Amino acid sequence: MAARGADFRIFGEPLNTWRKHMPQGMSLKSDGFASNLSSPEPGSTLADYCAERGLPYDDMNIPVPLDTFIAYGLDFQQRFVPMLERQGVTRVERSDRGYRLKLDDGEVVEARRVVLAIGITHFDETPAMLAALPKGLVSHASAYAHMCAFKGRDVTVVGAGSSAVELSVHLHEAGARARMIARRPEIKFRAMQTGARTSRWQQIRHPKSGLGPGIRSMLCCDAPDLFRVLPGPMRLEIVRRHLGPSSPGYLREKIEGKVEILTSHSLSGVEAIGDRVRLHLSSDAGPVAVETDHVISATGYRADLKRLGFLDEGLRDGLRRVGDSPELSSGFESSAPGLYFVGNAAAASFGPLMRFMFGADFAARRVSRHLAQSAH
Repeated sequence: MAARGADFRIFGEPLNTWRKHMPQGMSLKSDGFASNLSSPEPGSTLADYCAERGLPYDDMNIPVPLDTFIAYGLDFQQRFVPMLERQGVTRVERSDRGYRLKLDDGEVVEARRVVLAIGITHFDETPAMLAALPKGLVSHASAYAHMCAFKGRDVTVVGAGSSAVELSVHLHEAGARARMIARRPEIKFRAMQTGARTSRWQQIRHPKSGLGPGIRSMLCCDAPDLFRVLPGPMRLEIVRRHLGPSSPGYLREKIEGKVEILTSHSLSGVEAIGDRVRLHLSSDAGPVAVETDHVISATGYRADLKRLGFLDEGLRDGLRRVGDSPELSSGFESSAPGLYFVGNAAAASFGPLMRFMFGADFAARRVSRHLAQSAH
């Protein structure tokens, strides 16, 4: 938008989710080439940043440390988006000019159009059974950047994906007695990259993409407009199922033999027992009961308009939807003229690409072009 000379303001804390809601010391799930922020200016990629500072980098063979990504993101913001204003937006409602925004410092802003790039933190998903527990006994994985508060305590992580594995590893390293519970029969780890060249047949069967190898992932990256014309129920199912729980291969040796892992176990009931939790589990071997000091739900995120309490209720309820997500035009515009959604909230319209950093380039170019065209 800046490169197009648009008149705009941007609000929010840069990389808030990455800085405050991810375990310190982790590495990104995405490959290096798929972890770029998007700018039409040269020298804006993660590879450029690492090369300028002599930091280790490879498109696919070196995991990207969280600290490196955060430093890169903050540098990107200062170079390319210096106009960022760090106030939070507490209310968005309709007005005669389009929309009225209320900021947390009391300022009121009028705008003809609004783009909601709200990330994932509004959409943390905790099973209802766990959510009913007292707050001191259960939390979501997004609540923590450090695990030191759990030293010496028994902590159970519910989930089978990268977040669950990463949390369990950091809990163990912080001195907690960590346990993982997963419905799946096994915890999946992606193969470690060896740097060896793949055959032409392997490249055809498993083409490289920003969402990982595979034809389906490549199609999600290359054809988001095709995804948008699929029937709504099919889109929701693809978003739900594509890229199921899996973890980077380097985490395998950090968790196996160090963290208790209960696979093929499902929650059948929970109860608070004083200041502890009793989890009732079902498995092929029969029922099992586990007592623990605290439960962390590493069960991911799900876009749901009802979670956006800052949106005026009438505005929010009037939006056309796909499931619980907004139905978007080819320019990411919702059924409320001038109100746009990008990121996870756009996945039901444009596919799994929108759930990952790699999708930012497509979204930024498409939205900025649409805004520029509609301004005339």
